[in-house]
Amino acid sequence: MQDKRIALVTGANQGVGLQVAKELVANGVTVLVGSRNFERGKAAAEEIGPGAIALQLDVTDRASIAAAAERIREDFGRLDLLVNNAAISNTRKGNMSIQEYVKLSRASNVPLDEVRAVWETNVFGVLAVYQAMLPLLRESSDARIVNVSSGVGSLTDNANPAHPYHAMFGPVYPASKAALNAMTLAMMIELESTGIKVNLVSPAFTKTNLNGYAGTESVEDGSREVVRVSLLGQDGPTGTFTRWENTTIPW
Repeated sequence: MQDKRIALVTGANQGVGLQVAKELVANGVTVLVGSRNFERGKAAAEEIGPGAIALQLDVTDRASIAAAAERIREDFGRLDLLVNNAAISNTRKGNMSIQEYVKLSRASNVPLDEVRAVWETNVFGVLAVYQAMLPLLRESSDARIVNVSSGVGSLTDNANPAHPYHAMFGPVYPASKAALNAMTLAMMIELESTGIKVNLVSPAFTKTNLNGYAGTESVEDGSREVVRVSLLGQDGPTGTFTRWENTTIPW
């Protein structure tokens, strides 16, 4: 096992996380399939096959995160790649269209509980996992963190009235991704003097449960840049925010 890279992908039992885990395993990486529900994670790991290992991990539960970190330390002694993918887009959209949900999620009328719930996973959850896994990443000779964000979190793009998603920017999911970008920048700055690389990636608008399968891209295409950046070697860049290869997103 010492010659294989060890990766943890959060939220890996479905969608982009599952596809990323599949492709990493296909590239010879041992992947810990992080899933809030262990049975779903186990089913996903079995679907992927040898090289995938289910790991119960709820990014909103500090005890769950600590137990996951302890298991990784006991079984492997290090972590080479952390893909912070777990995210939710809302807690109350139901059958509403995205446009209807946006109208009920403006800064003036959104329930604060909705904002807190989404930020708990998308922002605080990522930071909590980072803090728990950093000691394990420091044990690697070639460590990388890939945070899965979204172009809807770009403050530069969304501040432009001509931007196609300008009118949809709101305090729930888009602002959570802007906050995640800020957290990622803090990680990048903290780790500048180390060998640990940190990258930010936005998948395409992918057909997943996150958007009620309203996305326009296949999960394979949507996961492509996350996989590419995750597989970058020691000479690969750090501090990037990309959508496709050679396509950067403004902060």
